[in-house]
Amino acid sequence: MTNGGLCVNGYHYGLEISGSGEGLLLLHGFGGDKTMWADLRARLDSEYRVIAADILGHGTSDKPSQVPAYHMERVSRDILSLLDELRIPECHMLGYSMGGRLALHLAACYPGRFRSLILESASPGLADDCERAQRRRQDEALAGRIETMGIAWFADYWEKLPLWKSQVKLSEDILSAQRKQRLGNSATGLANSLRGMGSGAQPNLWPRLGQVMMPTLLLVGEGDSKFVAINQLMARQIPRTDLRVIPDAGHNIHLEQPLVFQEQVNSFLQGR
Repeated sequence: MTNGGLCVNGYHYGLEISGSGEGLLLLHGFGGDKTMWADLRARLDSEYRVIAADILGHGTSDKPSQVPAYHMERVSRDILSLLDELRIPECHMLGYSMGGRLALHLAACYPGRFRSLILESASPGLADDCERAQRRRQDEALAGRIETMGIAWFADYWEKLPLWKSQVKLSEDILSAQRKQRLGNSATGLANSLRGMGSGAQPNLWPRLGQVMMPTLLLVGEGDSKFVAINQLMARQIPRTDLRVIPDAGHNIHLEQPLVFQEQVNSFLQGR
């Protein structure tokens, strides 16, 4: 396994790389980092060269103060540069939540670089201009509070969101580890990530779903009703899509149902 990172386009990106074979890029969600994929990497790195990246503003990657550095297109170019530096011309890609939105952007804009796409609890963004503007205002307000109140406040606020209501069944050890990981981030990085890559800031990808031609797996938790509806609409528009709704799971399937999640990912990669 390789720990460390690379500098591309003027920014350092934290990476964990293990295994050999076809490349598999893993992109975490907002407030997460590359360590959240440890169990999945252990399951897959006997057959794949697994690259877990810290998205800009998270983990050990740089946290620039300039918001344009976090824009979806800019971060997408950074990810492609990372793959170039690693001499990976084409790979599989898995993204969760915010990382899923980034993965979908990469797949739609640079389809020749990716062999398959797995999206966990992801979306193409907001189609309505007014709704997108409202979400930008909400994200800016939250970004300001993160900068003012700090990471401990963010962790408290974030874990109480209704999005995570299904996690009440998880053990205290799992929840404590998740909180510790969130506390390892920085206020500047998370605030600017919201401003540059939040759902209000990202491009509307709904019109581009028909351009995603690689085999695609959509994973969504049965208890995550908002994202179930979004992914049902996505599945009708992405040509080569398999939608799987996972029972007894909410937004974070890989944490709530890790063995089921790993099996779904592995079976898709083996059967594509």
